[in-house]
Amino acid sequence: MLAKRIIPCLDVRNGKVVKGVNFEGIRDVGDPVECAEEYNRQGADEIVFYDITASFEGRGVFLDVVRETAKKVFVPLTVGGGIKTVDDIRETLRAGADKVSVNSQAVKNPQLIKDGADIFGSQCICVGIDAKKIADHKWTVYINGGRVDMKLDLIDWVHQIEQLGAGEICLNSIDADGTKNGFDIEMLKAVCNNCNIPVIASGGAGKIDDFSEVFEKTGATAALAASLFHFRELTVQQVKEYCRNRGVIVR
Repeated sequence: MLAKRIIPCLDVRNGKVVKGVNFEGIRDVGDPVECAEEYNRQGADEIVFYDITASFEGRGVFLDVVRETAKKVFVPLTVGGGIKTVDDIRETLRAGADKVSVNSQAVKNPQLIKDGADIFGSQCICVGIDAKKIADHKWTVYINGGRVDMKLDLIDWVHQIEQLGAGEICLNSIDADGTKNGFDIEMLKAVCNNCNIPVIASGGAGKIDDFSEVFEKTGATAALAASLFHFRELTVQQVKEYCRNRGVIVR
């Protein structure tokens, strides 16, 4: 069995790490490079940076922040937001990212997933998904930071992502995002049961046993959180220690 990963996520807007609830009520948390250094020190398995308004504002990724972080952080760095072309992927990887996360643009142009995987390798391409429940066992995919409903069935999209060669999916529940009521177990189960690539659970972590629960009840290979870590309610070490004590194999 693959050891499970604990991943802090840093949503960045206007050069600052921010956090909101259900994509709204945004508040500043701090400097992205300093936050990333702290999570590196705590033993994070990876760090994810999302430029949360890049797609909505129609601009590119924040490469200066990526470069500065890559100099100081020695765990894998995934970067998303504003990546529209193969050249954007290349520049982001050159700036120091180990992986890119494509979300809105992947829905608009699925060929970007295939081209990225073919040129740089599947391991470099993570597809982020923001999804919301619309009926029993049915979810729809949103883009542009949860603003636009694409009327795209989540499971159909997951199958397509895998066929196009993505190496990983980061699945974020809009219903759970920022609520701290726990990960969306039902949605995660459905996705993990319908694909053979790693799935990162995102959205809703609120207490330490949410992490063990998501690993015990779904096939998620990693759990991502923001608020809990940003506001120092938990450290990465505490989460890993708790999971180990519950019999979950973590890195």
